[in-house]
Amino acid sequence: MGREQTILSAATGAFAEKGFHGVSMDELGRRAGLSGPALYRSFSGKDEILATLLNEALDELMTATISIHEDPALDLERALRHHIRFSTTKGHLVGLYQREVRSLSDPWKRPFDRRQRQYIEKWEFLFQRRYPGLGQDRTAQSVQSVLGAIFSMTSWPGRTLRGAAVEDHLFALLQGALATLERPIPSVTTG
Repeated sequence: MGREQTILSAATGAFAEKGFHGVSMDELGRRAGLSGPALYRSFSGKDEILATLLNEALDELMTATISIHEDPALDLERALRHHIRFSTTKGHLVGLYQREVRSLSDPWKRPFDRRQRQYIEKWEFLFQRRYPGLGQDRTAQSVQSVLGAIFSMTSWPGRTLRGAAVEDHLFALLQGALATLERPIPSVTTG
């Protein structure tokens, strides 16, 4: 493992334990087996380390939203399965995002925010392609619902993540929910 990856790995653990603001560069250096000043040869500071971690996670997630099949159902299925797998195998990065994205500062914040919007737009494209009559509002709501369900896995109790079938189970639940998008929305009456 190279120096940068060692630093990023140490930072992921430290940020998970103490939060972004609770960790100093000196502590990151100790955890990575380097002096604090040696860290500055690879990164300008904690902000750049956080930005690098978040961008690496987003890079991987964005690649899964690229359409590669002629069948839009296969593309959506591929994206769903990838994101579920990412949450079970790299939940520490999802948790880092959920806890620390607000800590991201400029010059990294604006480009990351722009990339996040592009990521959501890619998901919306997958949904619009699969469910062409959905409409803009329902598409946006559906994307947020699906991503919320997938990424909530990082806060599930450990016992619920046991067993090899957890990924298939969540996928089946989401597929069942998505099947409702092919039917008209029932009107809700208040009274």
